[in-house]
Amino acid sequence: MAARIGVVQFPGSNCELDVIEAVRLIGGDAEILWHGDAELQGVDAVVVPGGFAHGDYLRPGAIARFSPVMSAVVEFAGQGGPVVGICNGFQVLTEAGLLPGALQKNRGLKFLCAPAELRVDSTNSVLTSAATKGSVLRVPINHFEGNYTCSPETLAELRDGDRVVLRYVDNPNGSVDDIAGITNGGGNVVGLMPHPERAISALLGSADGLPLLRSLLDAASVSV
Repeated sequence: MAARIGVVQFPGSNCELDVIEAVRLIGGDAEILWHGDAELQGVDAVVVPGGFAHGDYLRPGAIARFSPVMSAVVEFAGQGGPVVGICNGFQVLTEAGLLPGALQKNRGLKFLCAPAELRVDSTNSVLTSAATKGSVLRVPINHFEGNYTCSPETLAELRDGDRVVLRYVDNPNGSVDDIAGITNGGGNVVGLMPHPERAISALLGSADGLPLLRSLLDAASVSV
């Protein structure tokens, strides 16, 4: 039986179908989880995809965190379930308190849409376990508020706990410590700004997102 990945859809999400196609490409099953539903339908992992949930009003993720589905996602994560937030999904996870810190406007106040080189700095997460530490992946970014920030104390905790999973080789947005992706203390919740679902084939410019997505599928398969 293939692992089932639930992809949350908010009003304004626009990357959910990309995630579903990418998961199916590598042999998983994927389905939409509507933001207004309070249950996760028995899925084995959850992805909160990119886009503009609720139009990014107030600030990205600030409204989405109150959707009924997020209570179920928080409970699922608390039980060790794999949860990944991509781009806007990363913002939602910080607003929901599943990950520390926040995402602010990019340095220079410019929207960025370009390939980015990411260094895998930790394999202790559900998104990087199948990747090679120290390897460099070419994965696109597409964001205006992707500049990760946190307190010095939180940054020290992330560093000491091996929780910075991905760093930019050439920091495009001003993120503290070149951070592109982080995990929680248990390694089962990950947020990243780059889009691995858009790097699944050389025809798209890169297939370097595949090790990350396979890591998630591996984590989801443990509970199947």
